[in-house]
Amino acid sequence: MEAEKTVKSRGIRKTKVGIVLRDRMDKTVVVQVERVVQHPVYKKFTKRRTTYKAHDENNEYHTGDKVEIVETRPLSKEKCWRVSRLIERPVVR
Repeated sequence: MEAEKTVKSRGIRKTKVGIVLRDRMDKTVVVQVERVVQHPVYKKFTKRRTTYKAHDENNEYHTGDKVEIVETRPLSKEKCWRVSRLIERPVVR
């Protein structure tokens, strides 16, 4: 019999899309994610914003960039997200 290799899967990670607010820290960007929530009684839709600190290894993302972040292991006290890809850069006028 041939020994089977067991591959440990990391599972499905959460992803979010947001806009970079600040890039002043080394290897870290602050990303603002906007979501729409419906009021439980009045049924009105409102926008909610949350900011996340995300890891940016090469300091390649700047303010205004639209990026996708994925959940990762805790990298510091407040940082447990990582920038996975750039979606679009803002148009410079």
